[in-house]
Amino acid sequence: MAEPRVPIMIIAGSLGSGKTTLLKRILDTVRQRIAVVMNEFGEIAIDSRVIRGRNVDIVELAGGCVCCSMTGEFEAAVKEIIATVGPQYIVVEATGVAEADALVYEVEDNLPEVRLDSVVCLVDAYLTIKYPHLGYTTRTQLEAADVLVINKIDMVTEAEVAEVEQRVRQINPHAFLFKTIGCDLDTDALLGLNLGKRAPSSGRARKPGEELQSFHYTTDSPLDEEQFREAISRLPASVYRAKGLVRFQEGSRLFNYVAGRIDLEEFAADNTQIVFIGPGVLRHRTDILAHLQECEARHVL
Repeated sequence: MAEPRVPIMIIAGSLGSGKTTLLKRILDTVRQRIAVVMNEFGEIAIDSRVIRGRNVDIVELAGGCVCCSMTGEFEAAVKEIIATVGPQYIVVEATGVAEADALVYEVEDNLPEVRLDSVVCLVDAYLTIKYPHLGYTTRTQLEAADVLVINKIDMVTEAEVAEVEQRVRQINPHAFLFKTIGCDLDTDALLGLNLGKRAPSSGRARKPGEELQSFHYTTDSPLDEEQFREAISRLPASVYRAKGLVRFQEGSRLFNYVAGRIDLEEFAADNTQIVFIGPGVLRHRTDILAHLQECEARHVL
């Protein structure tokens, strides 16, 4: 069985928006082998031996995760990380490394060993209200985002949160949006590492009033790929993430979907198993399953 490409997340956002807080949450909660890449270790507590490499310094952390401090070019550093520690997921803090859109280009065009899982842009609600002008860098980060996290909503009024949301939606109307205090996200849902094994934690990583929900679709019948792509393109906005294995008539694929971004890569599978996740997504379960069942081979022969 072929090894899938390593998924990579890019975290962007202005200084002080909460990127390091989110990185800490990831390191504190994930159980898989994660590599977090940043320009320097900074606020991340480092108490283990540093492995000095040509393009990156790597620190082994508890639980198998690693922190990686950039000392060379981004492309070379990512290749070195994969070869040295074999992570299951890579998280990159964009600030101080490159602009988010430049990193997206480099990942998609120059790093065949990885696949772009998502671009997450953190928005400081308080600073956005205090300093409403959005500069070029902020705009490019917002435009590149698959996921927007409006953080520090406890520091502004509800009306101001709505104002911030309206402003970022004018720049990026399609990204999935979270509103948080202290980047309190369900990191399993954000990274999509463990969704097929358990339901996501409730009460976190949600829009106000709606907890994350999930459901599965399985079938032994091969699917028609064109119809499947059409069904996925019609997913409601409440579906934040979907992932799993898909068996088509022409062959099987590893399937990943994040906030409208679709990725399919060759991967051996005997049947189709997909998990869908999002706030209040169960109310769309019947329709989504019906559309998928229409893709099954017995309907298209």
